[in-house]
Formats: sequence, C-alpha cells, structure tokens
Amino acid sequence: MKRIGMLTSGGDCQALNAAMRGVVKSLSNCLSDLEIYGFLDGFRGLIYGDYRMLSGRDFSGILTKGGTILGSSRTPFKTLDEPGDDGINKVEAMKKNYRDLSLDCLVILGGNGSHKTANRLREEGLNIVTLPKTIDNDLYGTDMTFGFQSAVDIATGAIDCIHTTADSHRRIFIVEIMGHKTGWLTLNAGMAGGADIILIPEIPYEMDKIINAIEERDRKGSKFTILAVAEGALSKDRAALSKREFKELMKDYPYPSVSYEIADEIRKRTDREVRVTVPGHMQRGGSPCPYDRVFASRLGAEAGKLIAEEEYGFMVGIRNREIVKVPLAEVAGKLKTLDPGASIVKEAKLLGISFGD
Repeated sequence: MKRIGMLTSGGDCQALNAAMRGVVKSLSNCLSDLEIYGFLDGFRGLIYGDYRMLSGRDFSGILTKGGTILGSSRTPFKTLDEPGDDGINKVEAMKKNYRDLSLDCLVILGGNGSHKTANRLREEGLNIVTLPKTIDNDLYGTDMTFGFQSAVDIATGAIDCIHTTADSHRRIFIVEIMGHKTGWLTLNAGMAGGADIILIPEIPYEMDKIINAIEERDRKGSKFTILAVAEGALSKDRAALSKREFKELMKDYPYPSVSYEIADEIRKRTDREVRVTVPGHMQRGGSPCPYDRVFASRLGAEAGKLIAEEEYGFMVGIRNREIVKVPLAEVAGKLKTLDPGASIVKEAKLLGISFGD
C-alpha cells in the first residue's frame, strides 16, 4: 500500500488539475494498492489536517479544467517559523499530520515560495516530490513551468484585441502583463501580440527612450503604439535604489501600478491619448491550452514513476525538451530571471521592438 498526499500551493494557474491527474494515473498504472489524500487550500490544509480521501473518480474529466480541485492559498516561507495567531508551530504541525496519516510521499505543486517550503520539509525528513507551476516561468531548474503557455495565450489575446481599437482611435495603449520580478510572460506575449515597446523588470527603462520610440513611430506614419508592460517594470533610477530606499519611495506612490505612471508621463510629454488595459487574473484563469495539458500530464506521469520507484527529494522539470528530475536543494530559493543579453531579446530588438533602454 502506498499512501500519497497532494496539495497545490500559492497562486493558481492553468493545468494544476491536469498535473495531479497525471500523477494519479501514472501511480495507478504502476501500483496495485494506492491511497490519495488531498490537502485542501495548500499548506494550510497540511498544517491543520484539513484533507479528504480522493479516488480515481475525482481525477476523471479534469484534464481541461482550470484552477485546482484542492483549492490553494499562500503560506509565506518567511513566516514558516512564526507561530500563527493560534500559536501553532507550522512546521511541526505539517510533519505530525504527514506522519499521522502514514504518508509515503507528499506531492507539492507550486512556484518559488512553495518550493522553498517543500525543500524545508525534505530537510525535516519528509519524502517530497514537486511539480513546477507558475505563469511567470521563473522557477529555477526547469526550462518551462506549466501555466506559462496558457497565460501567454491569454495575454497575447488581450494585446490582439487592443490593436483594432488603438488603430481606430490613433491612441497609445499600455497592456499591463503579470510578472513582478521577471519578464518571461511580458516578453513572449508582447512579441506574439506585436507590441512596439516591451518593458520588463530585467531591463530597466528610461522615459526618454520610450518617448523617442513613440515619436519615431509617429514620424514613420504609424497611427498608434502598443506597450506591453510587466507589472514589475522598473525605471533605471529606481533599479539603482536599495530595497530599503525603494520601499521608502513607494510608500506614498500615487498610481495603481507602474503602467499608469508611464501613461501619465507619456500624456504630459506627447499630448497624446493613452489608455491602460490590465488583463489581471484573467491570465491565470480558464482552461489550460493544449501545450500545458500535454506538458503537465508528462510531468505528472514522471512524478508518479519517481514515487513508485521511491525516488524522493526531486522536482520534475523539463530541460532541452526532455523531462528530468532536479534535486530540490538546487531549486529552492533561486529565481530564474531573463538574461537581458538573451538571444530572444536581441531578436526582438532586430524586429524593431524597444525595451526602453
């Protein structure tokens, strides 16, 4: 008998259900006796022992379903050793519930913070296997995370829809794309959607360069300009600040986000109409695209194989189009940022896209 726990942690995304389905189908084909315990609402369920037994029926028909059948929540790694209002020691509670259920392994589907917690539980002696989910594609150790391609499709669709209205009204449009620390999503959606200017956290921008790019398009007879802006885009001045200085500066920030600040500055300096569109959480919702369905299923199948063979302490990822196992210790606490000198950035610039640098 194998007893497996599963949880989905952090922000939701497409293909979480597809990945869990892949794990269970793989295990069911490898093992004759299997019990699955689904912890509800992420690590919170593991902390408080909030779970339910799952059967094969629970995983039927969920390949195309967005979100997560287990629910999710955020349990910040930095507060892991701080007792909650109820005084519970989170780490000890998770270990106790794992052992009380006599689990053989815990499968964790999550992003950066979740992988830090997963590695902590591994260090505490629990058998852990993880799967890389995030629309930001910023998880170290894997070329791709599931949810990313689906989010690219949605963000690209938003930019596509903006084109006709921008052209009709001769306006400047800013489409704000998710991504606080990395620009993978904004770069890919911006290129796919034909954005003229792409601003990402890894390449700090200068307003003068943005204005120059807009005015150059005007000189060439273009009626409109579309900017794809990551929510974590930074000016060169702000990128040079320390964390403390930046936090102090942003205390009384008068704008909802950086996109509105950029829009305000463009209006002042060009006397042009500027509109901001924020697809927001739409980028994480809806059904997973076919790529993510296949990719998440492959990851899940390999995770099931690792568990059946009792190989624990790994994240299942993809490198050079092949599914691989990566030691959790190599993943935890590392962010996969976009190299400003990467070939995709150089190629985007060859296409005439400005990065404001």
